[in-house]
Amino acid sequence: MIVRLLSALSLAFATTTTFAATANAPRDEARYVVLTSPGEHLFESTPLGNGRLGAALYGGITEERIVLNETGLWSGSPQEADRPDAHKALPEIRRLLLEGKNHEAEALVNSNFTCAGAGSGKGSGANVPYGCYQTLGNLRLIFTDSSATKPVTNYRRTLDLVEAVGRLDYEQDGVRFTREAFVSAPDEVIVIRLGASAPGRISFDARLDRPERFAVESYGAGDLLMHGQLNDGRNGDAGVRYAAALRIIQRGGSIENIENTVRVRGADEALVFVTAATDIKTFAGRKITAARDAAVDDMDRATGHVPPGPHDLISSEYRAARAAEKSYGKLRAAHVADYRRYFDRVALELGAPDPVAAARSTPERLKAFYEGGADPSLAALFFNFGRYLLISSSRPGGLPANLQGIWADKIQTAWNGDWHTNINVQMNYWPAETTNLSELHEPLFALIGSLVAPGEKTAKAYYGARGWVSFLLSNPWGFTSPGESASWGSTVSCSAWLCQHLWDHYLFTGDRVFLERIYPILKGSSEFYLDMLILEPKSGWLVTAPSNSPENAFLLDGKPAHVCLGPTADQQMLRYLFAATREAATLLDRDQSLRAELAAARPRLAPTRLGADGRVMEWLEEYPEADPQHRHIAHLWGLYPGNEITPRGTPELAAGARKTLDVRGDGSTGWSLAYKMGMWARLGDGDRAHKIFRNALKPADAATTKVRFSGGTYANLFGSHPPFQIDGNFGGAAAIAEMLLQSSATGIELLPALPTAWPEGSVRGLRARGGFEVDLSWREGGLTTATIRSVGGAKTTVRHGDKIIPLELAPRETRELRF
Repeated sequence: MIVRLLSALSLAFATTTTFAATANAPRDEARYVVLTSPGEHLFESTPLGNGRLGAALYGGITEERIVLNETGLWSGSPQEADRPDAHKALPEIRRLLLEGKNHEAEALVNSNFTCAGAGSGKGSGANVPYGCYQTLGNLRLIFTDSSATKPVTNYRRTLDLVEAVGRLDYEQDGVRFTREAFVSAPDEVIVIRLGASAPGRISFDARLDRPERFAVESYGAGDLLMHGQLNDGRNGDAGVRYAAALRIIQRGGSIENIENTVRVRGADEALVFVTAATDIKTFAGRKITAARDAAVDDMDRATGHVPPGPHDLISSEYRAARAAEKSYGKLRAAHVADYRRYFDRVALELGAPDPVAAARSTPERLKAFYEGGADPSLAALFFNFGRYLLISSSRPGGLPANLQGIWADKIQTAWNGDWHTNINVQMNYWPAETTNLSELHEPLFALIGSLVAPGEKTAKAYYGARGWVSFLLSNPWGFTSPGESASWGSTVSCSAWLCQHLWDHYLFTGDRVFLERIYPILKGSSEFYLDMLILEPKSGWLVTAPSNSPENAFLLDGKPAHVCLGPTADQQMLRYLFAATREAATLLDRDQSLRAELAAARPRLAPTRLGADGRVMEWLEEYPEADPQHRHIAHLWGLYPGNEITPRGTPELAAGARKTLDVRGDGSTGWSLAYKMGMWARLGDGDRAHKIFRNALKPADAATTKVRFSGGTYANLFGSHPPFQIDGNFGGAAAIAEMLLQSSATGIELLPALPTAWPEGSVRGLRARGGFEVDLSWREGGLTTATIRSVGGAKTTVRHGDKIIPLELAPRETRELRF
């Protein structure tokens, strides 16, 4: 194979196509993330990915550090985390809650109703069975050319959101050096091209490393293999095994391996290929993708659970070699075509062309915008970046985007880099349907499906109930138990929130096959909640018990308490779930008795109410708040992403939601501000949503990362919690879409929350519930044209302001409306 590869060098370098700007691509100020200095942190890197493999390039001059990721790099292993006798404590917990003894109930939950064992390890689970998503490691390119330490000019590092290509250009010692990189989904490989304007000026050493649990082997000129096994949480041998293969080919000069280093000297150009595989088995024991199945089979044959030798190479090495046999131009063209089949579905332009913005770096634009400057295209850039991240971190057949998408530079990733299901993983997928990336929702659906079987055990162990339930911690190992602390781990409505994504996908697509597939999941979730609800005797309402309002506390006898009866968020989610399940059963003509049960229970759920001060109540009782500006705002779930609070349908509740948001304030963490943007958009207040967007883009850096809940946006546009957390990126993109288009199963509203800061613009390709695709153009703050295309939909009602237009379209028909 290596001989064949070396003979193919001329082919690999034969095509070095430069791709020009294409028609209908966004303007430069909405297309490129621009950095003008090397990065020192992940949030200053250029992130690239294909849904499975990730690479983050730091752009160093003397050393280029490339953080490598593969979505299966999870420590830990399956465990029995349920307490089998937890249900025996349930009657006493409920008795205490009904008597107003929440502190005593919370103590009992902590001692009897949390998970067994260490749980998430308090968010540091790398070495316990829960596990942690980890970095694959680093590829380091150490440059040894005679000019490597000389002054640098004209440094410019860009991420092209239209083509998903990172590029670095700089000048040094009279030579223009370039690096270009992408992560190909068609070829499952990371590709980096290094070039120079003068011959013989590419010289570097290449190494692979990882903070722990790795070995590196050299098996031929230009080839390295790094492999190892992660901690299974028990110091056993059941941990995930991984391997990463590096292959470098050069034009001109020389290449050799010295120990575990590839040494390139005096080359005119070099191509670097990296790919990786793991043997992770997850989601009901099934390996994640067919591609990984092949990789793991090769790994098993090659290693037999022992380190592979230089002649026993896994399929990750094969993929690197296979990619190297193609020309760079063909690899790049295949990658761009694959990526753009998703990205090109939507195009957003805001404001007039802005050469000043186009000439600035992204950090300069963030600073100027936060300080009050006008830069409409920055919102378009942020929107495009959010869609880019979803395309790059979530592909059908793979794992869902986690708290950091797929990008992680540590062994202990913040909060384990898992799937928090009390808002975070849901927010990751808020842009999937509205911004026309519906297929990318599939990994979340697979995760939800994987929780049903273990969740049935959890439902029985803790509640003696039918159906299934999952609390707020999720990992690849089927963890569905409550968290290790009652203060946050008892939120019982997380699985109901997950089910919203299933039904919403059906509302957007009308996919009957999908409905058949997910109906048992909806049914099982509804059965669980029907069984676990209790009667609150003072009101006669049905309520969840015990539960939390996500991560928030109220004051009782002057002390913070968390465990409660029927928090508002739970009740709103159950109303949605019961209605969705009942409608799905009706459409499929199934389960008449269940439909009747749901119809009887839903009106008895505790309603959303206003407190004495006019705000929406977060709990069943009007408790004093421990933190009135808390980052979570779950009791407005019914406003967004739910649909039970609307300015037209429930004006009193909408007014109460506005007061609630006023008190919560316009500052917070990155994801919380994205949530508030979406809520203000649902209230029709585009200017308030835009104000919060400005706050969300507050520049963040290494110093602000040390300030808890300081929020903001990092230099490379990653969202800050801190630390980096990707949900704010996805939530912000979704909120921008909500400002431009909102929909229900029966209607579409055009420009419902257009801010005055975006007086002119256009958007093409947004999706609406009911099966429609929408293009909009506006000028001087007023809608000029709307184009509605049927993508499975037939009847809808289009609204703009006071104008209402009933619409009926044939399949694939397009209708243009002028205003």
